Amino acid sequence: MPVGTFTAVLHKEGRPYVADCPEVGTASQGESVEEAVANLKEATELYLEEFPQA
Repeated sequence: MPVGTFTAVLHKEGRPYVADCPEVGTASQGESVEEAVANLKEATELYLEEFPQA
């Protein structure tokens, strides 16, 4: 799988942290910054497996 660099934008919505990847359009959340980023990474990897970028 090709390696790329993507942006993670984090913000807090009440209790959870929300992480967004604007280049791909994926989003996830977690109880900590680390968890939100890890969840976003997994969501983005799964998305890119299904819909590879040209």
